[in-house]
Parts: sequence; C-alpha cells; structure tokens
Amino acid sequence: MNQLTFFKTTTRQKMEVQLSTMFFLLISTAVLPLSTTAGDALPPTSGEAFAPAPAPEPTSDDTEYIRSCCETTRYPDTCFATLSNYSGAVRHDSGRLATVAIHVALHNATHMARYVSNMSRQPDSGKTREFAALCDCESVFEDAVDQINKSIKEMRQLGWTGESVRFQLSNVQTWMSAALTNEDTCMDGFEGVADGGVKADVCGRVVAVEEVTSNALALVNRYADTISV
Repeated sequence: MNQLTFFKTTTRQKMEVQLSTMFFLLISTAVLPLSTTAGDALPPTSGEAFAPAPAPEPTSDDTEYIRSCCETTRYPDTCFATLSNYSGAVRHDSGRLATVAIHVALHNATHMARYVSNMSRQPDSGKTREFAALCDCESVFEDAVDQINKSIKEMRQLGWTGESVRFQLSNVQTWMSAALTNEDTCMDGFEGVADGGVKADVCGRVVAVEEVTSNALALVNRYADTISV
C-alpha cells in the first residue's frame, strides 16, 4: 500500500468513527430519552421487554437489516421487537445498532431497579425471605444500571483508531457482561422463596430485562468484530 492510499484509507476510517461518535451523542440526547417521572417507574408486564419511543420511520430495507442482525443474538424475536422501530436511525450501521441496543437495555434495567425498589417498600413486605430477595434485587440492578451507563459513556467517546476503538469496546463488553450477571443474580435470590405472585412477577420481568441486555452485548460483540486494528 503506497503512502497516498494509506492516507486516504486512514482519513476515511477517522471520518467514519467521527460520524459514529456524533450519532452516539445525538441518540443519547434525542432519540432515546430516559423517563424520570414517577408514573413511569414500573417496567412492562412480565415477559415483555420495553423500548423507548421510536426513531424516524424506517424503510423496509432498514428493517430487514435489523432482522438480519438480530438473528445473531440469543433472543432474535425480542431483539427485533425492541429495535426494529429504530432502523431508520441505524441505517445499516452496526455501531449505531449496538448503541441503540445498549440504550434499550439501560431503559429496561432502570425501570426494573425502580420497580423492585418500590416493591420492597410496600407496607406488607415485612422482614421475610421474599423481602430480602427484593432488597438484593434492588442492589444488583442498581449495579447493572451503573455498568450499562458506563457502557453508554464509553460508546460516546470512541477513539480515532481501530486499536483504540477495540480497546474501548472491550470495556463495554466487560461492563455489559457484568450487568447481565447482576441481573441473573436477582433471580438467584428467589431460589429459596416459596412460589407466589411476587416471585413469579419479579422473575418474569427480570427475564425480559436479561433478554435485551444479552442482545445488546451480542450486538456490541458483532460491532467489535468489524473493527480492524
């Protein structure tokens, strides 16, 4: 490769990373705002993942790109259901898709943290094993939210070179994996709790949050595989 070709290639890569970084900033402030009102404190019904308000109207080609990418995740149906409305903003960009998926995971984890916090403060919660499990869930989901937030911040400031981007994405992979572990730990806390409405409700909701977190991690992994050092 001659010097001119190398310069053109390097310049194009830097411009692509810069455009992706600009998108990260845009989507974090406009496309996927987190709700902070008390009325939005509860997550969706058991077994259903929740996605924030959708981006601009996608084309069928954009939507098919999301479907194709979602096939590489562990929960493709959930992936497509929660991300397809954002295909108009993603525009066939795996980095943008990973970022949107992380935002969806954060939204769900944040709602779940608030939900178990509210549950643990109910008048009849008492000092029971169920109460202890709820308190543990609140703690681990707070940790998960923190780890997903770190991932979003890292995606906002990706570097200029393939090497630096791969390093930063490895941080995101670590944090998203840790968040998924924390979410699963919430479920573990209910193993000794007798079957009942609260256990079934909380565990069902946790499964939904785990699915979107797992999908986000898979899409980050997919994006990382496209970055050359």
